[in-house]
Amino acid sequence: MKIALINENSQAAKNSLIEAALKEVVEPMGHEVVNYGMYTADDEAQLTYVQVGLLTAILINSGAADFVVTGCGTGEGAMLACNSFPNVLCGHIVDPSDGFMFSQINAGNAVAFPFAKGFGWGAELNLKYTFEKLFCCEPGGGYPPERVVPEQRNKKILDEVKKVTHVDMMTILKNINQDFLKATVSGAKFKELFFADCKCPEIRAYIESVLA
Repeated sequence: MKIALINENSQAAKNSLIEAALKEVVEPMGHEVVNYGMYTADDEAQLTYVQVGLLTAILINSGAADFVVTGCGTGEGAMLACNSFPNVLCGHIVDPSDGFMFSQINAGNAVAFPFAKGFGWGAELNLKYTFEKLFCCEPGGGYPPERVVPEQRNKKILDEVKKVTHVDMMTILKNINQDFLKATVSGAKFKELFFADCKCPEIRAYIESVLA
């Protein structure tokens, strides 16, 4: 699985700490981490939590990433922004039990952490323990065991509801403010990372035109 890491501007200084914790846990599991930044608070391309949602949607809908780890000061804004886009199911994750239950009950493809609120002594340990529980087994297994069938049924219902309540990604890309879109995909390493992994020719071509 290809796991993308995205940090918005208020918490960009913690990018290297988060990346190190994530890689330590998931690389031995056979997963790959792709760091889209922001890498430092002084990066030329600045991402807000709203842009984090858009970038997450671009990565998920294009197939450039299978899963996105992101967040903001409280995690709430990034979670809300991510969930405003099609085919993105993002959970607000604080601790290991959140990680495990979101994976097993909701089987989402993105998580938003609070990287400021409650992020104190031992924060890197909480991250590692949470990543362990988030990625420890195949998602959607259900929890507790007696709830497996209704939980899997509800996840399928939610997926179908989102198909009705969201327009497709190409419609969003063409109608969203184009300056906002260009700023979102102007990160220092975006071209290098995204175009190597993008699996959707239509999204790729449109992003290329925006950056041209």
